[in-house]
Formats: sequence, structure tokens, C-alpha cells
Amino acid sequence: MGQVPLVFAREVEEALAAGDPVVGLESNVITHGLEYPHNAATAMKVEEAVRAEGAVPATIGIDAGRILIGMSHDDIERFATGRGIAKVSARDLAVVIAGGGTGATSIAATCVAAELAGIKFVASAGLGGVHRGAERSMDISPDLMQLTRSKLAVVCAGAKSILDLGLTMEYLETQSVPVISYRSDFFPAFYCVSSGIRSPHRIDEETVIAQVIEAHWALGATGSVLITQPISEEDAIGGEEIEAAVTTAMAKANADGVAGQALTKYLMRAVDQVTAGRSAQANMSVLISTARLASRLATAHADYLKESIR
Repeated sequence: MGQVPLVFAREVEEALAAGDPVVGLESNVITHGLEYPHNAATAMKVEEAVRAEGAVPATIGIDAGRILIGMSHDDIERFATGRGIAKVSARDLAVVIAGGGTGATSIAATCVAAELAGIKFVASAGLGGVHRGAERSMDISPDLMQLTRSKLAVVCAGAKSILDLGLTMEYLETQSVPVISYRSDFFPAFYCVSSGIRSPHRIDEETVIAQVIEAHWALGATGSVLITQPISEEDAIGGEEIEAAVTTAMAKANADGVAGQALTKYLMRAVDQVTAGRSAQANMSVLISTARLASRLATAHADYLKESIR
């Protein structure tokens, strides 16, 4: 097979052809994030949030060996209720496609598909990163490496608190990935408003971020720009509470022998239990808020490009 089988939703295809803003969304949160029916309902709300701010949503998944660039409501419901749908990262894409398989895309796989489709913005709740104990396990999310390979603007609420956020920021610096915090001085930590780590750049204006993105690529960079926005204060969970929950969950994971790709989902579910479900609510909150910001930024970027060619 010499060509990647991309199947575009009509709405997405028309928007891309017109140069209108489109935001790519991962499908892994549908299958491996929240429980049903919250996963399906949240996926719909995320798409609504993108539309409300002026862009077209394109939830990305793999179905029967085809990459769906934009999923229908029926597709989302099927993924939300399906059993055994694999989490597909960038390394797995070729195998799943060639085998005619079905899978939900991680941030890394979503970035690969989005760039192939001509989409410039991707939104996600929390970025993968360097895991705690990575100096022994070498467990580093492929999301970070994909940021150096895909030419995108990726919007998220920082990285998950289950990670080593200090090492994650060091990795991003080493790989020359620009990190911009939108209207915040600190790198956020998914459930928490701040990780306590000062962001290298704060920008408050959407049009300036659009210019930074274009300048980054004009300078010859082939990778992504990372834009973060913290969770809202009302949905945030305190850093000390989350740290205690993560410590408890890590100890249980070690005792149960959970490691590798299964660890993130295990820890997220364990933290949800410790926080009596509030972390799941926080997850839904950041999925929607980052989608809104990504839509506004994609719209500002599209307007900037149209203005620049007049």
C-alpha cells in the first residue's frame, strides 16, 4: 500500500479546502479516559466547544485500517461502548493500518494523522511526559518526541501530575520545543493550576501566539509549538492532595506489577478513586477548556494567514 488511507468528514474537508480553522482531537480519551457514558458525552461537548469558538472539530480515530479525520456521532458512540479497542501511538499506526485494525489515537498518533491531513492545531487535556523513575525505566512518552517531528500547534493543560514534570520540562527544552503559557506564569499540571515550575514564556494575546507559531516555522523548525492553559480554579484539585494520591497509586501499581503502556490508565483510575471522582471531573473540565482555546487560536492563526497574503 503506497498511500495512507485518510477518510475525511465532509465538514472537515470543506474547512481545510477553504483555509478555515480546524482542531484535531484525540480519540484515546473516549476509549481509555473516562467511563461510559461520560466518555461519549464529553467527546460531544469537546466538539461543541471547538465549534462555539469558530473552528471545526476533527476527532481522529482508526477504523478498519482507515484513519478517520473527523468522527461522526455514531463513530464516537461506537468507540465509547466498544471493547478491546487498542490505544494506538505513533509507533503502532503502520501495524494497525496495514492489518485493517481499529484503534483510538494517543496525542502522538493524533499529531501524525493531523499533519498528514493538513490540520495545524491539536487539542488535548494533558500531554504525556517523562515518567517518575525514568532514570531507571527509560519510560518517556512518545508524545514528547512527536512534538519534535510534527509541525503543529498543540494545546493542552500541561502534563499529568503522575509524571516527573521537572524532567518533562527539561526534555522539552533539550528538544527546542517552544512552551508558551497562555495568560499564566507557570506550567500547569493537568488537575492543578500550577506545577510550581515557571513557564519559559507567557503570552496573553491570541494574535501574538499565531505570529509566534508562524515565526517558529519560518525559522526552519520542523516541530511543534506547545501552548498550555491551566485548569479553571473551580475545577482544580490542590497539589498536595494530588501528590498524595499519586504516591498511593504508584505504590499500588508497583505492588500489582503494572508498568509500561498500562501504567498511565492504571494511575489515572487509581487517582480518581482516591479523589472520590473529582479527578474525572477535572479531566472533563480541561478537555473542554483546552478545546476552546485551541479553537480560538486556530481561528486567530487562520485570520493572520489570510491577512498576510492580502
